[in-house]
Amino acid sequence: MVRPLIISDCDEVLLHMIVPFGEWLEETQPVSFKLVGNDFGKAIRDKASGEPIPPDQIWHYLGLFFDNEMGRQTPIAGAVGAINTLKDHADVVVLTNLSDKHNAARRQQLLDHGIDVRVFTNQGPKGPALQAILDEYQPSHAVFIDDLAQHHGSAADVVPHIDRLHLCGEPTLAPHITCGFEAGHAHARIDTWEHALPWLLSRL
Repeated sequence: MVRPLIISDCDEVLLHMIVPFGEWLEETQPVSFKLVGNDFGKAIRDKASGEPIPPDQIWHYLGLFFDNEMGRQTPIAGAVGAINTLKDHADVVVLTNLSDKHNAARRQQLLDHGIDVRVFTNQGPKGPALQAILDEYQPSHAVFIDDLAQHHGSAADVVPHIDRLHLCGEPTLAPHITCGFEAGHAHARIDTWEHALPWLLSRL
């Protein structure tokens, strides 16, 4: 039986990431973390000099976090219940921008929080990955959920026929990021699962 398909991002959609990442850096690393606006490139600074660290060091710390500290991440309010409700009406998968070596850990992390879904890992724009997932599932209808406008732009370019919801469940980040809906790449911008769930069900 052909079913609809929900393809959801994870960090800041299902699980908090930036807050536990920042707390871990402050507690254990020689850098401080303060996000001003949405400029992640300047958020991590050397504690001694106060200068932003080079981009390769940002990836170094992100890698360490996902290697060892994913247990710090907690669910976005309402995410677990909403995803499990959606599973009654559609297939649900996660498309997350992590290295492939973190795929199993991400799946287990979500399972530990009560979200039992297949996980696809990806690097870079998500449009091509979305196309590959759609080619495999051949759903009756599909909806993509992500917290970053650029991924909605990529989806709009590659798979324009699917519905796209911009959802950022991290309240310290949501007001500052580029809005995919305002940019014309997402069909809606809803930052709480309480309000996103009815919208998603209506699209199925």
